[in-house]
Amino acid sequence: MFTGIVTDIGRVRSVRQTERDRRYEIETAWDTAGIDLGASISHAGCCLTVTGKGPGWFAVEVSNETLSKTTLGDWREGDSVNLERAARLGDELGGHIVSGHVDGLGRVVLVRPDGGSRRIDIEAPAPLHRFIAPKGSITLDGVSLTVNAVEDRAFGVNIIPHTWEATTLGRLKAGDAVNLEIDMLARYLARWQETA
Repeated sequence: MFTGIVTDIGRVRSVRQTERDRRYEIETAWDTAGIDLGASISHAGCCLTVTGKGPGWFAVEVSNETLSKTTLGDWREGDSVNLERAARLGDELGGHIVSGHVDGLGRVVLVRPDGGSRRIDIEAPAPLHRFIAPKGSITLDGVSLTVNAVEDRAFGVNIIPHTWEATTLGRLKAGDAVNLEIDMLARYLARWQETA
């Protein structure tokens, strides 16, 4: 479980296809001595398992399913990645409950200044758009955000200067794909209504 509060922007150090999956090595400012093999880390919103490590880096292996359903399939050496370690009992929940299971890809429609912040409008794929509500929570590339407005399949979020600079969201432009995770409560409520 995660909270959508990014604590490091890692960098893809290497990409290698293995017999089974694709292996990424990620550079980080974290002390990797404190990261256990088998630990769960959110990478741009995708929960991945640490399979190797060294000083200042760790490795993860990504299945074809994840590569086909997320932005991870497009990662190249040198790319920046939002990182978050799994929440521990007693941690402050500064964002919202995030599973690290990407529901689909959104497409950035517009990025524009909005006062001191930036407004990002994103088009969500059907049927995910029906789970997104004004003032609800959404996760974009692993970042917990509040939805400001919804119109048809598009929704808007405002990014404050700190988040713009402390995450990869500051690099987004129109046409970019983003990993979306809908609010867990919305998912279960919709399922309950379908079966009630």
